[in-house]
Amino acid sequence: MITKHTSVATLAVIGLLFVGTSCTDSHNDTGVVYAPQMYEPVGYEPYKQVRANPINAREHGLNMRLPAQGTVARPNYHTTFGEGANKTTDLMMYNIPADSIGIAERVLTNPIADSEKTQAEGQVLYTRYCSHCHGATGKGDGPVAAQYKGVPNYSADAYKTMNDGHIFHVITHGKGRMWPHGSQITPEDRWKIVQYVHKLQQG
Repeated sequence: MITKHTSVATLAVIGLLFVGTSCTDSHNDTGVVYAPQMYEPVGYEPYKQVRANPINAREHGLNMRLPAQGTVARPNYHTTFGEGANKTTDLMMYNIPADSIGIAERVLTNPIADSEKTQAEGQVLYTRYCSHCHGATGKGDGPVAAQYKGVPNYSADAYKTMNDGHIFHVITHGKGRMWPHGSQITPEDRWKIVQYVHKLQQG
């Protein structure tokens, strides 16, 4: 016969069992985790792994492989210009914020020596990335400019004074309606475009 005291005793034993099984040696043990994504940010930390990937055992089971030793991030890389005695190496690092074009105008100069070769390369790059808005001759008459108003004419007096730093900064971060191109064009290629834009400024 089940009495009130028996029911209470049974519930007490069950409660003690739950309490006993939930206690562990470590105070940091969360026990059973029903939503592991709440504890382990899988999507945000690619080098942290909840369940080891057996294919990539050499990298401790990570989904993403570690970069090769000595790898340098793309925005900060060395580029070599010139040949022979005129050979120079420059660290193409650009950390001037988008809203600080005045700094760029004051401190930046083109590290690439002006030559027929770099002018020709700059023209190819300009045609590829810029001419659809700025036009083949820099008059601001590209096919996109017909719909996208406000594209400058480089040979106009107001734009002839744009220096190396100004042009490089605008290519990198954009200005007004012009979108940034820093992620599409390497710093070296941006400097070559700067050279060619100076040629277009001459009219």
